[in-house]
Amino acid sequence: MRAMTVTIVGSQLGDEGKGGIVDLYGDDVDVVARYQGGDNAGHTVVHEGEEYKLSLVPSGAIRGKVGVLGNGCVVNPRTLFDEIDTLQERGLDPDVRIAERAHVILPFHRVLDGIEEELKSETDDEVGTTGRGIGPTYEDKAGRRGVRVGDLLDPDVLRERLEYVVPQKRAVVEDVYDLDVDELDDPDAFDVDAIFEEFREFGRRFEAEDMTVNAGAFLSATIDEGQNVMLEGAQGTIIDIDHGNYPYVTSSNPTAGGAATGTGLSPGVVGDGEVIGIVKAYLTRVGSGPLPTELGGVVGDTPGYDEQGEGENEELANYIREEGGEYGTVTGRPRRVGWLDLPMLRHSTRVSGFTGIAINHLDVLAGLDEVKVGHTYTLDGEELASMPATTEQWKRCEANFKSFDGWPEVDWADAADGGYDALPENAKGYVEYIESELDTPAYAIGVGPGRGETIVREQPF
Repeated sequence: MRAMTVTIVGSQLGDEGKGGIVDLYGDDVDVVARYQGGDNAGHTVVHEGEEYKLSLVPSGAIRGKVGVLGNGCVVNPRTLFDEIDTLQERGLDPDVRIAERAHVILPFHRVLDGIEEELKSETDDEVGTTGRGIGPTYEDKAGRRGVRVGDLLDPDVLRERLEYVVPQKRAVVEDVYDLDVDELDDPDAFDVDAIFEEFREFGRRFEAEDMTVNAGAFLSATIDEGQNVMLEGAQGTIIDIDHGNYPYVTSSNPTAGGAATGTGLSPGVVGDGEVIGIVKAYLTRVGSGPLPTELGGVVGDTPGYDEQGEGENEELANYIREEGGEYGTVTGRPRRVGWLDLPMLRHSTRVSGFTGIAINHLDVLAGLDEVKVGHTYTLDGEELASMPATTEQWKRCEANFKSFDGWPEVDWADAADGGYDALPENAKGYVEYIESELDTPAYAIGVGPGRGETIVREQPF
C-alpha cells in the first residue's frame, strides 16, 4: 500500500502557523518537502522548549526529518547554509536535500528587488515584498534565463549562464533605472567573476554533502518505499500569484496545485492524500493590499509600516497584535490585523480542496467581550459568499459581520490536555461555525505556541 502524502496549505495571507502544524504531525513523517517560495517565508517552530525561526530550511528538519527544497522553490545558498550552520551550532544535524531543478537567488536579484520596490513606493504602488529577491528570480525562471541549482555543480555551465544574464541586469540598472552599478551598496552583485567564485563554492558544498536530488524521482521513490511525505507550502492562498489578490501577491503558487508542480509528484498523488488548510483564528498580513475585515493599527490599502492608524478599533488591533506576537518572522514588520474573513476561507477551501483544517491562535482572542467574523461581503449592492476575481473588486467589498460572545482566559495547557471538550463553550461554538461554513472538519486547534498546546482531533496519516 502506498504511503500517504499530507499537504499543508496556508488558507489566508501567510503567517497562519503552518510550521507548527508540520511539527505537530511530524512524528509520522519521514520527509518534509517545501514546494514553493524562498527565504521570504517565515516558520517559527517550538520544539522541546526551544524556539527556532526558519526562512528556508523545511520545518521538519527540527525533528530530524529529511527536508527537501523542491523544484518550485527559489534557493538562496547564503541563507540556506547560514540556517544549516546555525542549527548545527545548536546541536541539530539537519538533513536537507535540494532539487537540482530549483532556481538560485543570485545577488543581483536582491538588489533589483529593492530598487523596484523603492520606485513603486514613490507612487504608493509598492507590494510590500521582503526584498529577498524572490520575484526577480521567478521572473528570470519564466524568462528562461535563470540559474538552477544543478548549474552550480558544473563550472562551465554556471559561467555560461552568468555571462548571459549578468550583462542584462547591469543594463537594466544603468539604462532603465538610470543608476550607476559601481555606486550601489553591492556592486559585486553585478560582477560575473565575483558571483561565479562564490556560487561555484556553494556548488562544491552541495556536492561534498550529497545534497542535490531529482526531487520528483526522490519523493516518488520515498513513497514507493512506504514512507510518509509531508508537502509544505509557504505563504498563503490569498497571495498565490494565480488565485490571490494580484498584484499584492508572492511569485509562486502556495495552493495545493503548487505541491504537484513544485515537487514533481503527480496531481493524483497529491490529491489522494490529505490537504490541510491552516487557519489563524483571526486575520493578519504583512504587505499592501485590501483587507475588508481590517481593524486598525497599521492601516491603509498601501500602508506605511510605521504609520499608525487612528480608527476606532486601533486599540483592539494593537491588543491582538501584541497578544499574538504579530510581527513578521522574516522582516519583523508589524502585521496588519483583522477579524476572520469567511469569504476568503471559502475561496481557499475551493481552490485547494481542503480535507481538513487546523485552527491556530484561538487563545489570542480569549478575554474579549465580543468576537466578530466577516461572514459575507457586499459588493455593489450584491451579497457575496466568496472573494471576487479582481483585487479592484475586492477593495470595494464591505464585510458583513457576524458576532460571537467571547470566551474567557483559561489555563490553555490544561485545555490542551483535556481535549476539545475542555475548551470554553463559546470557543467551541466559534470552531463549529467555521467547520460548518467550510464543510470541513477541524483536525487540530492551536491554543498556544508549543506542540503540547494543540488539541489534535484527527491524525492525517
